[in-house]
Amino acid sequence: MTAKPDIKSLYRDELAKLCDQPYRADQVLQWVYQKNADSFAGMSNMPAALREQLAAQFELNAVHSVHTRNASDTTEKFLFQLRDRSLIETVLIPATPGLTTQSDRHTVCISTQVGCAYGCKFCASGLEGVKRNLTAAEIVDQVVHVQRLSGERVSNIVVMGMGEPLANYDNVLRALRIINAGWALGIGARKMTISTVGLAPRIRQLADEPMQIRLAISLHGATDDVRSQIMPVNKKHPLQELLDACDYYVNTRQRILTFEYILIEGVNDSLDQAHKLGAIARRLRAKVNLIPYNPVDGLQWRRPGRDRCKMFAHTLKSHGITATLRTEKGTDINAACGQLRLQRQNVGMPEHTVADQ
Repeated sequence: MTAKPDIKSLYRDELAKLCDQPYRADQVLQWVYQKNADSFAGMSNMPAALREQLAAQFELNAVHSVHTRNASDTTEKFLFQLRDRSLIETVLIPATPGLTTQSDRHTVCISTQVGCAYGCKFCASGLEGVKRNLTAAEIVDQVVHVQRLSGERVSNIVVMGMGEPLANYDNVLRALRIINAGWALGIGARKMTISTVGLAPRIRQLADEPMQIRLAISLHGATDDVRSQIMPVNKKHPLQELLDACDYYVNTRQRILTFEYILIEGVNDSLDQAHKLGAIARRLRAKVNLIPYNPVDGLQWRRPGRDRCKMFAHTLKSHGITATLRTEKGTDINAACGQLRLQRQNVGMPEHTVADQ
């Protein structure tokens, strides 16, 4: 039997075509996104016949919560199960409060694939390859469920979880348009960031999108020899091809892009790499986020010492660019992508796991 689509994959106009009167679509969307309805039967201000029709045609929940971990820094990690029993991870990251004021920014890091095909050597997400793309509804529902489970209003989206977003381009863009829409979650496009390992043709395609989404490039190496050691994608899309695509993006969008750079001891943390990265970032007017490596069980990589990280950041800033040395969040709950999923798969699913839908 063919699985029913999830209603969270629909645009408003698509749903309106299924309702006898367009205003009914707005009622449904209010129940789904504002009232957090968990069944069609509970949508009490709609005719029973319409509720039955919707229940026959659509699913309402694309993800189901399996487990939550809370870090000492208030980061929360959610393990979700999909209808095919696949597992994905989503992380809620609060902003670091200032000295005198409390920040109300809450960022959700969402996944776009079950696993990942790109096999970056430092990442847990790709250790078992990729199983499939997520649907638009499975992407949207991560945000809906995080808001419901945490009680926090999500203000920012980073598409930096499990999987390569630009390898699931159509579903990711559909999901972000829904998340952005006023009739859904209403999160501003400029508060969304897509991160890519460097799929140059898709970067060019994203540059031509009207939606003002931010772009982050997972660079992690300022030369081909270093980048290829840890990112196999560099062999298909070498550094120069990637940087040409970044040029096109910056010139087309007239927007600043960000380079994400995970610092790994003895691999990419040399000052020579810092100088070369600084030159690249300065030419593209890009910001750089430096991220000390978050250790993963079974991988040999190590985090550089704090002084080494600071020296790398100082060297970058000497090139006149904006460089941020990120404070590690969620280390005590294994917040790096894919870690919790692998642990659950290795020990078997817990008793309270949702059954097949």
